[in-house]
Amino acid sequence: MISKKMEKALNEQIALEGSACFLYLSMSAWCDQQGMSGCAQFMRHQSAEEQMHMMKIFDYVGEVNGHPITPAIKQPAKDFGTIQKMFEQVYAHEQKVTKSIHKLVSLAKAEDDYTTFEFLQWYVMEQREEEDSMRTILDRIKIIGTGAQSLYFIDKEVEAISAAAEAAEEGE
Repeated sequence: MISKKMEKALNEQIALEGSACFLYLSMSAWCDQQGMSGCAQFMRHQSAEEQMHMMKIFDYVGEVNGHPITPAIKQPAKDFGTIQKMFEQVYAHEQKVTKSIHKLVSLAKAEDDYTTFEFLQWYVMEQREEEDSMRTILDRIKIIGTGAQSLYFIDKEVEAISAAAEAAEEGE
């Protein structure tokens, strides 16, 4: 059983993950409209991952005799300016999620909630990977440049990163 304080914090994380799920889905649609199918596929995959993260916490809260709350999700933006700005936004969002996970870990430690502490370790590692992935994409965008013709190469690079990540997941 978890404390009401931990239950509330985990439900806030469920909402944050759900919000990311729909933000990334909206980004996928925007990429598709820009003719960037590789980036659209990547963002759709990211959206599915965020849904899985949300459900994992949702299920955990129920398993420890808490009450998981289905979050209300506000409408995400539908225009992201440029592909670089979009990935900068994704990176900033992942950093926000990392801080939130770290706060949950600190709360679990403070409450001597070793079960939740252990559960959250997967998220700590996952966030390290997510931030690294976004930094890699932003680094590639800087190398390729942001001119109109560069978009083709950015799209292909993100598509390759996405394919490699999906292959690695299948091999796990």
